[in-house]
Amino acid sequence: MNCIALLGQPNSGKSTVFNQLTGSRQHVGNWPGKTVEKKDGTFNYNNAKYTLVDLPGSYGLSGNSDEEIITEKFIRSGEADIVCVLVDASQLERSMYMLADFASLDVPAILLLNMMDVAKGQGKEIDDKKLSQKLGIPVIPFTAADGKGYEELKKLIESELKNPHKLTSKPDISGKESLSSSSAKFAWVDSVLEGVTKKESKEYKLAKFDKILLKPFWGKVVCIAIVLVGFLAAMMIMSPFMSGASMLPKLLGAPIASFLTGLNVHPWLVSVFSLLIPNTFYFCISMAAFVFGVNIVFGFLEEIGFLARASYQFDSALSKLGLQGKAVAPILMGMGCTIGGASGTRVLDTWGQKMLTMMVVWAVPCASIWSVIPVVSNMFFPGWGTALVCLGIVVYIFVLMFIVSKVFGKKLVPEDSRSGMIMELPPYHKAHWKYIIKEAWIKCYDMFKRAIKTVTLVSIVFWAFSYSPSGNVESSLLYKVGTFIEPVTKFFGMGWRTFMAFLSAAFAKEAVLGTLNAVFAGQSDVASVAFNASTTGVDASALSQIMSETISRSEALAFMFAITFSVPCLMALSTTYKESHSFKWTAKTAGFYMGSALILSCIVYHLAHPFLG
Repeated sequence: MNCIALLGQPNSGKSTVFNQLTGSRQHVGNWPGKTVEKKDGTFNYNNAKYTLVDLPGSYGLSGNSDEEIITEKFIRSGEADIVCVLVDASQLERSMYMLADFASLDVPAILLLNMMDVAKGQGKEIDDKKLSQKLGIPVIPFTAADGKGYEELKKLIESELKNPHKLTSKPDISGKESLSSSSAKFAWVDSVLEGVTKKESKEYKLAKFDKILLKPFWGKVVCIAIVLVGFLAAMMIMSPFMSGASMLPKLLGAPIASFLTGLNVHPWLVSVFSLLIPNTFYFCISMAAFVFGVNIVFGFLEEIGFLARASYQFDSALSKLGLQGKAVAPILMGMGCTIGGASGTRVLDTWGQKMLTMMVVWAVPCASIWSVIPVVSNMFFPGWGTALVCLGIVVYIFVLMFIVSKVFGKKLVPEDSRSGMIMELPPYHKAHWKYIIKEAWIKCYDMFKRAIKTVTLVSIVFWAFSYSPSGNVESSLLYKVGTFIEPVTKFFGMGWRTFMAFLSAAFAKEAVLGTLNAVFAGQSDVASVAFNASTTGVDASALSQIMSETISRSEALAFMFAITFSVPCLMALSTTYKESHSFKWTAKTAGFYMGSALILSCIVYHLAHPFLG
């Protein structure tokens, strides 16, 4: 099978070309032994099958990072029959440095001048034929996002496999020191582009919007506002899908239960097929719909050039956590929904940055938890007390972000791979909606396929533990386990009732009030309230009276902090696994948050108990 490798700097358009050529015929994982994302896929042309490998994005091939080492080794190995090098035509002088680094590898290549539409909008002209003559390899003007030119690209790949071309012009770097070598590469780029590029002579002026967006304070305010509006837009996009999916449990539950009961099927299996399965499909469709909405919003913001400006604004602050400025958008998106925040990490340049950002996003309580905390807090504290609880949670968000960055940052983003952001702000340009929607759909479909497996497995385990044949919580395995380990959970500040609600919070934050109602009032089983969390109502005043008479205020306070900073929800867990392609790191993340939430609960309880009782 013929193998083509895609090489380019971050944001050069590699992923766009990869997705357009392979569609859903792709596999994403990590390179063996490395926390670096590996993408490969296939496409067919003229009855021949081709393998496409999207090499890790990097700014050079000097071997300073895992991404550069992996890329250089793969190209030198000879596995790729042709390397397709992508450069940003709108910033050609800077992005040609990758080609200068690549030239020493002496392998067949094609050069794609991507983002030609942006270059033309800047008044730039590029003589691709002259550039091809100077380099000795084919050069194609290209706009990856508009979906055009791919037939020509496939035809060229087919031709080059029969008659490959290598670079005939190379930088003179033999025997030179690193600094001299870099100078030689830049000098080579200048010589190659001499007489190739032309630009309209006009004075560059900063756009009016940029004058606001790049201000130290107001720029940050505007960036945050735009991302939050983007979150609302994503919610609007997903709402019709979610509303339709929410009807599945109602439409399918009763008929399935009636049919299976008539066949004398065991009640446990009846409940699995009539309640668990329809709700699992509801969860997965909702999750995929949210990913669809988030990717449309992020795709639009990235396409028009906004994310580059937001990255610049927050790069200094986030660098203290070992993150890039680009991480600001997923973190802010996480305030609405952790699923959206985890999905938004697609804009990060490296796998390590992506994984660390997802772990930080988990520290941000989603909107669902803020619908639970005030209700529980008001059962035990006056209004000003609830305000203090919320303030304490907000403060701890930043503490937890710092802890996460210190515990995992050095492994995921080593110190020697961190650097300040040096960038040219891309010009604003129109979005390619056809490409944005197509890529969002590919990610949405992939999410649904992966979520079905993960959510179904975890749901069945949760169901097995929480199901009660009699409808009484005390008949469930979860109750038996909870009461058995209560001496241990008491040390962490929670009795068996609040601990069961803590476990259900890891399934869905919306399930917390229903679980509390089940374990304190005994009106329904935990499984039913967890899977019908969005439709099950709770009498808060009645629950308040029972809880306030049963548990102490210090236990209630410890419980609130525990559920806020534990695993966000099952769907967030599934999304993290899907985006990271690493079971090990997803398990590490879940284990860390579950463990740190229990430690936090323990500290809060023992500090508060002498004062609150």
